[in-house]
Amino acid sequence: MDLFTELHEMGHERVLVCSNPEVGLRAVIAVHSTLLGPGLGGVRMWPYASFDEALTDALRLSRGMTYKAAAAGINLGGGKAVLVGDPKSGKSEALMRAFGRFVDSLGGDYITAEDVGTDTSDMDWIAMETRWVTGVSPENGGAGDPSPVTAFGVLQGIRATAQRLWGDPSLAGRSVAVQGLGSVGGYLASSLVEQGAKVFGSDIDAEAAARAREAGVEIVPPDQIYDVACDVFAPCALGAVVNDLTLERLKVRAVAGGANNQLEEDRHGVELHRRGILYAPDFVINAGGLVNVYNELIGYNQERAMRMARGIFDNVLRAYAIAERDGLPSAEAGEKMAEERLGAIRSLGPRHWDLAVREALARPR
Repeated sequence: MDLFTELHEMGHERVLVCSNPEVGLRAVIAVHSTLLGPGLGGVRMWPYASFDEALTDALRLSRGMTYKAAAAGINLGGGKAVLVGDPKSGKSEALMRAFGRFVDSLGGDYITAEDVGTDTSDMDWIAMETRWVTGVSPENGGAGDPSPVTAFGVLQGIRATAQRLWGDPSLAGRSVAVQGLGSVGGYLASSLVEQGAKVFGSDIDAEAAARAREAGVEIVPPDQIYDVACDVFAPCALGAVVNDLTLERLKVRAVAGGANNQLEEDRHGVELHRRGILYAPDFVINAGGLVNVYNELIGYNQERAMRMARGIFDNVLRAYAIAERDGLPSAEAGEKMAEERLGAIRSLGPRHWDLAVREALARPR
């Protein structure tokens, strides 16, 4: 497909290709929508095999952020960035600061944050070049790692899924397979153990798997996580993990996890529905991190952030209710929930950004 055709069909406003060979910077920033507010989304660092692969990831992730903010009732738009490189060996202050300059060139239409392969120390470097960054360390005026709030929100979504399936949100005695035991998955797995669930987990990082084992998680090889017979499969690593190959292996009642873009294609959400597997739309259930950085923008208050993340329980139930009402797969119901809000605000005319966000962004860091 022609790039311009793809951008038009997905509804993106702009895409910025970033290059600085002297520091090894190769990146893509995708701004999907600024209808509700500035496009906020993390910067992912990953050793993509090609530019096309990196671009596709940025486009899909940024659109997901638009839906995530809309479904959560937050006045932010959707954006995302990807850095091509190995996060364990390819980082440097110069690289992150060079990326920060590209972020700054967009004048606030894109606000970055941490994501897979990046952390608060990277955000601190980026903040040396731009104020359009969240997830900065508390020592530098930020709210720090949003992963615990993301995981807390996913936990609420799994509880809502239990409510829908069994009429009780309790997870005691339930079983969950967590794919990816890093920042979000690790917090989620330990929280599920505390809730009384039987937790299986996998990760390509041996250290992450070892930490989870100490927390009471039964570790299985990464290539076997799809074969675990349990109540819920919780993807918390990379996207596109629900696909033609893995669908045949799933032995679960629901898919509900923290990863973005869990469905390789939209038709896989339809197939989950056909097989009777309940799907928690990823951009609804994993909105806790966005909630956290939104609160950082308007003046961080942890109690308020956790209260807003607790609302993911009701948002997931709302998506399920729309699915039942309209006879839709839950993946489509989640999109409908987001699009209804976007359509209502679009009818107001030009951008109608939340005043609190605009005032917060006007303050110097």
